[in-house]
Amino acid sequence: MMRGGWKFWLPLALFAGFVVLVAVQLLDPAEREVESAMIGKPLPEFALRAASPDRPGLVTAELKDGKPHLLNIWASWCIPCAAEAPQLEILRRQGADVVGVAIRDRPEDVAAFLGRYGNPYSRLGADDLSEVQFGIGSSGVPETFVVDGKGIIRYQHIGEIRPEHVPMLLQKLKEAGA
Repeated sequence: MMRGGWKFWLPLALFAGFVVLVAVQLLDPAEREVESAMIGKPLPEFALRAASPDRPGLVTAELKDGKPHLLNIWASWCIPCAAEAPQLEILRRQGADVVGVAIRDRPEDVAAFLGRYGNPYSRLGADDLSEVQFGIGSSGVPETFVVDGKGIIRYQHIGEIRPEHVPMLLQKLKEAGA
């Protein structure tokens, strides 16, 4: 009889199992959206100094003024942050109050970035140690949060804002203001 027949079939069976596993993952990929644990929770208390001389810093209490805000976490050294700058300006022109938190940045780098890509921020705070960033559940830059008029986080957008995201963010702001 055939000795060692299983030695031939075992690698083939393992390979077939691998192919099936890959095919299943391709046909039904895992969810890509990560929902923040901070959705529905209030912003932590913070008071950030101004990151730019032409804009005031950012204090939690200012985000509890009854109006919704877009809270944008960014950095001058972040390439996707530069890519989203035109969309932030569009959001501002369409009535969004865009406030920013510059992460681990030097004032001269912030100024150069804003001079090159524009400044859509009504307020801009400096988060030198990423304390606010981590406190609101952000793990990277850029990230944008919709904050309602009571200072409650209603939505988190991970990654840069692309043109196709603008209508959705305007809708989220409208819902947060209702």
